[in-house]
Amino acid sequence: MYFGMFCAVASSVCYGLATVFQAIAARSVADPDATSGVDAALLLRAVRQWRYVAGLALDGAGFALQVVALRLIPIYAVSAALAASLAVTAVAATRLLSVRLSRVEWTAVGVVCLGLAMLGLASGPEGSTPPPPALKWALLGTALVVLLIGAAAGRLPGRSRALALGLGAGIGFGVPEVAVRLLDSLDFSSPALYAVVLGGASAFLLLTSAFARGSVTTATAGLVLSETLLPSAVGVVWLGDRPREGLAWLAVTGFAISVAGALALARFGELPTPETQRPPEGPVP
Repeated sequence: MYFGMFCAVASSVCYGLATVFQAIAARSVADPDATSGVDAALLLRAVRQWRYVAGLALDGAGFALQVVALRLIPIYAVSAALAASLAVTAVAATRLLSVRLSRVEWTAVGVVCLGLAMLGLASGPEGSTPPPPALKWALLGTALVVLLIGAAAGRLPGRSRALALGLGAGIGFGVPEVAVRLLDSLDFSSPALYAVVLGGASAFLLLTSAFARGSVTTATAGLVLSETLLPSAVGVVWLGDRPREGLAWLAVTGFAISVAGALALARFGELPTPETQRPPEGPVP
């Protein structure tokens, strides 16, 4: 159990650092004279930077650690740990991108750490309840619904669109979290395998659209809520995820404050550019 929590936190660290490395690489090759918000050659230039490649490697390592964690501990613990990657990004950005955190944001980083420590103490092993036979197909169907959410959300205005896209992306990223638990091997006949691929790809598409066309903070808040709450509920209701005997209160409290801390750091869903960085609200420790 402790090893599973270690893998979940290590996965969060990998994802959080990957975001910063990729942001640094992308900015170092961005064309300052570009008149369009879309630079088709940016990716080709970025992959030549060691930081961008390092970020991709960290993403891969993070996913591998996430899979291991999902096979050892409840989904709710892994979900909360992944949301904590925002805290990793925030702290790393202060060192590598000169981003300044407010007093509230530093407090949120501490709250996230406290919540994860509580979850680590309270989490039991992964649930052993046999999943309903239809759950694999339901996950694949959910991944398809995510695309429909994206199409419908594109017609909404402003913050409503960003929130809808963020919620849809969170659902999409949550699909692989559940589907991994249903895969005992690389079974190409299993709909759960295709749910992993389609869910992740759909989520990435929606989240990219949300960041490009709306509020990053609003989209990330929607992402954190749906990516943590919905997969966790599936794990508890259908897969038998439970905390240790007598420690349900600690698990619920740790989960709640971890998610709350991540929400307070929602602006780090996509790192702010130097022009949009806001000043801190109080003295920086």
